[in-house]
Amino acid sequence: MIDTKYDRDETHRSTRSLNGSWEFAPDPDDVGVDENWAAADASLPSERRRTVTVPHAWQELDDLREYAGVAWYRTTVEELPPGERHRLRFGAVDYEATVWVNGEKVGTHRGGYLPAEFDVTDALVDGENVVAVRVDDPEDISEIPHGKQGAPWYQRVSGIWQDVTLAGVPATRVTGVRISPDLERDAADVVFDATGGDSSLTATVTATRDGETVATASADVDGEGGGATLAFDDPEYWSPENPALYDVAVELERGGEVVDRYEDYFGMRSVESRDGRLYLNGEPYYVRGALDQGYYPETLYRPFDADLFEREIRTAKELGFNLLRKHIKPAHPDFLELADRIGILVWEEPANPTVHTERSKREVRDQIRGMIDRDYNRPSVVVWSLYNEEWGIGNPQGLDEETSLWEDEEKQAYLADLYEEAKAWDPTRLVCDNSGWAHVATDVNDYHRYFVSPDRADAWADDIERMTSSPEENYGATVTDPEDAPRIVSEFGTWGLCDLPAIEEYYGETPPWFDYEFFDDPIKRPEGVYDRYAETTLPEVFDDWEALAEAWQRREFRSNEDVVEQMRADEGIAGYVITEFTDIEWEFNGMLDYRREEKVFHDDFARINDDVLVSVEVDSHALRAGETLTADVVLSNHTTEPIDGDLEWSVFDRSGTISVSIDGFGVARLEDAIAIDVPEVDSVSTDELTVSHPEIPTNGESIAVAPASSADGVTVYADADALAADLSEGGFDVAERLDASVDAALVTDPDDDVRSYVEDGGTVIVVPDGSGHVQDDEFFEYRSLPEDESWNLVSSLFYCDGPAADVVGDVPGWELENCYPYEVVSDVDADDDVAVGYVEGWIANWSAAAVVRDCGAGRVGAFTFRVSDDEPGAANPVAVAALAAFVTDLARD
Repeated sequence: MIDTKYDRDETHRSTRSLNGSWEFAPDPDDVGVDENWAAADASLPSERRRTVTVPHAWQELDDLREYAGVAWYRTTVEELPPGERHRLRFGAVDYEATVWVNGEKVGTHRGGYLPAEFDVTDALVDGENVVAVRVDDPEDISEIPHGKQGAPWYQRVSGIWQDVTLAGVPATRVTGVRISPDLERDAADVVFDATGGDSSLTATVTATRDGETVATASADVDGEGGGATLAFDDPEYWSPENPALYDVAVELERGGEVVDRYEDYFGMRSVESRDGRLYLNGEPYYVRGALDQGYYPETLYRPFDADLFEREIRTAKELGFNLLRKHIKPAHPDFLELADRIGILVWEEPANPTVHTERSKREVRDQIRGMIDRDYNRPSVVVWSLYNEEWGIGNPQGLDEETSLWEDEEKQAYLADLYEEAKAWDPTRLVCDNSGWAHVATDVNDYHRYFVSPDRADAWADDIERMTSSPEENYGATVTDPEDAPRIVSEFGTWGLCDLPAIEEYYGETPPWFDYEFFDDPIKRPEGVYDRYAETTLPEVFDDWEALAEAWQRREFRSNEDVVEQMRADEGIAGYVITEFTDIEWEFNGMLDYRREEKVFHDDFARINDDVLVSVEVDSHALRAGETLTADVVLSNHTTEPIDGDLEWSVFDRSGTISVSIDGFGVARLEDAIAIDVPEVDSVSTDELTVSHPEIPTNGESIAVAPASSADGVTVYADADALAADLSEGGFDVAERLDASVDAALVTDPDDDVRSYVEDGGTVIVVPDGSGHVQDDEFFEYRSLPEDESWNLVSSLFYCDGPAADVVGDVPGWELENCYPYEVVSDVDADDDVAVGYVEGWIANWSAAAVVRDCGAGRVGAFTFRVSDDEPGAANPVAVAALAAFVTDLARD
């Protein structure tokens, strides 16, 4: 395990950890100050006092999970570290901490994510010293930067949740160092702050690598610090692929004697954005990232194992990621050091409040400045965000008292000013003003877009085209040039159900996030999920929960695979950040589950997230026997090395080679590189069109072939000409009239005559009209599904039973390309025969895309997949085969 404690000078500085056992007690009536609980000889009330292990969040305690307000901590320090002055440091306390030593108040700090440090020298005594901390984390956190704590997201976090240390330091010392690499000069500008100095001080700044001195410089020191420039001879540049670090030391001297030595490290690294592209160390660089929220089961903001941060970063790299977006709260400093040492980029952002007030603006600004000050020397950090999705500046929550950033010019001006301030605080990194949309002044034009594929694959393609052709549409105001900023899709993704019994076993009980009071939507509320599961037909399709989870996870990968491949095929997209790295509590859209265990697609995702991706774009994933399969081959190269040689392809026992030669970094498309006639088949058959290269992971697309006729011997009536033509081509005998001679009637607009036909013993299936929408108001109730992006859709699952499953499997995929429904039947019940079911999130909104029920003496069904449009002959032949299986089964009944 990598050591993450980088200030190691023990000659002039000595640090003692105060982590461990502390006394703790909640103070719900806030009487601790009046009753002087901070006094050296006081004690916390025995009826509420307990021992906790700091760092911790008090919500880790079952009985305090819902507690918000005031709590107290006390500990004793019997042995002081040597030093002229003593500094008591808290890595992070959420939210407001007031600290006493031996009853003397030494300071107060607001903000739940950044360090608080106090000079406690004058309060210390020989022998035992008592440290008392009052923490206030109020119920109302709307003005407080809090990220995703509480409604409508995750668990609140309160208390001393990062390390506590007591350091002995010299009276004359360096208090901070900022190191700014300049790769054009192969130099690093070092600026340091100092205290207790005078004109007799000098400073020496030294950079070493692997113990060897590589650069040194001298500096004069005034009372507040000094500066120097380190010049390097052929330095190694830091990158995720080569995380080369330099140790730096600043020594203060007086009269030839070293009085202090301050140590840190840095990397020679540059990042910039221009002409729609991101550059790392002067070279074009494509972002392949994952959103990382840093929540953990039971321990919340803290990793549950000492080496977990390291495992997470190495796993992210194993999956092909080169960036983690530490979402909506400053990253843990230990995580950042490991990111520096192992090599992964970090996009860092503050926690946001809910509302836009003078107080919330001030606290956001202070937090951003503090985050930049703390992490300025961390080479892994390449982007600062200021806000996320307007939280705390616009009005994504629909609050009565707030206005939208899209329209409010005063808010836009404020955000532009904050962007300029952040750039002045740190000119070495990119700044994103408002992640997701409504940009004003930004170095990154990022989008949050949730499309599910193949259900909405075409809509996603249209959305990418809009991003690349009209980037200004993602701006509320254009203080900076939209053409200059890289277009990065910094949130997207699809859900893949976790192995819930395994999660429960991990907790040893029902997880506490099952039944948050602020959730009344069962999409997000796991409570009752087993009952909802039993009420559906899912148990008839999947052997057990584990089988359901595996099938859902494979569907998660299938969707994400296409979303990623479409982005990588468009040179106008400069990168992506998937939502998300791990499941978080009720949100099961991670690459890993909440325990950080792999999902079933782990190795497959690494394949599509590699530096080089070869993919095939087929004209159609579903063909009729005898038709011609044609495909483009697309190469996406995120390295600066060229690619040459032969690509090999194979499908349906056919194979061939394609010669390729492309330059480094970019996208190459080989149009119509593959063209073959698909074979004759007796039933719907599938195969994988694979493409391989010795230096590139093998990739492919599923191809389904339907027989020339799928419905021999079945006579149907259709009330739309295009539908009738498509059914005839699919092998149905199509009657011209609705009478007793037909096995079933397929209607797009049922009326009273159709109802009478059913009630008299006929069989009717309602299907969408040429626009893809169901017009039925006679037989079923429907719920509309969005035609574009939708958070509900990415959390959903279609599953098949009976004849439909024989055609497309338990979970349909590309076989039903361009056919996924715009409506589903919402009034299903236990008496209905569900052939294709539909659920969202935690088994909510159970519906059906194919269902049959009794109606009078007859039977009526609904098949809401968009089988036919207004153009005859355009129907998906596999969808027609699935419909044929559905109709044939119904007709036989």
